[in-house]
Amino acid sequence: MSATPKIELIGVKKRFGAKTVLDGVDLAIGSGSSTVIIGGSGTGKSVTLKCILGLMTPDEGIIRIDGEDVTRLTGAGRDALMRRFGMLFQGAALFDSLPVWENVAFGLIQGRGMKRAAARDVAIAKLAKVGLSQDVAFLSPAELSGGMQKRVGLARAIAADPEIIFFDEPTTGLDPIMADVINELIVSTVKDVGATTLSITHDMASARKISGHIAMLYQGRIVWHGPTSEIDRSGNAFVDQFIHGRAEGPIKMAVKA
Repeated sequence: MSATPKIELIGVKKRFGAKTVLDGVDLAIGSGSSTVIIGGSGTGKSVTLKCILGLMTPDEGIIRIDGEDVTRLTGAGRDALMRRFGMLFQGAALFDSLPVWENVAFGLIQGRGMKRAAARDVAIAKLAKVGLSQDVAFLSPAELSGGMQKRVGLARAIAADPEIIFFDEPTTGLDPIMADVINELIVSTVKDVGATTLSITHDMASARKISGHIAMLYQGRIVWHGPTSEIDRSGNAFVDQFIHGRAEGPIKMAVKA
């Protein structure tokens, strides 16, 4: 792990009207590491991800990539940064009007100007890495199962061999066996690409499988961050309640009558 974090958030705050979602997030992610942010629904996991990606601008704080402040990058600078990222969206987020290979190659063609024939070859190669045969490349997303769509989304995320890959709830909507298959694929393909990864999930089985480090987000702050191997003995009451799914504890869930 290098001295300079690959991704660093310092005092990041984000509000929506009177509601404070992020209230001073501090997090450092080393180069080549795999970090998962856990936390309940509505705790700010997605907002954190969107701030790093530049889809939202923090109200306060700094976000650095390789030591460079990217908090308020715009235009060509933001475009250049985005080309270093890969993303597996929740629900795969495939374009129904495009065949599978063109979904995988979308960023190569639209973002990098790669010729279609060359991009198709790359897409087929990446599909093979996630266990999908060449004939799948010419199907439409509607012809695929949920698990296959996730694989296509993963192939798209690694299509340009990115430095950093983001995973947004990668196992949502999958049965436990298929979820484990996707987790295994994430681990193997990320290792093959050699990327730094940041994932968000509330699925602890997935979090344990794909991470080297876990950070717990609660009420807009990171309340614990450490190696995945230490999470069961974190000594943190918030973490302990969350990972064991207990109703009783310091985390209070709003329940509507």
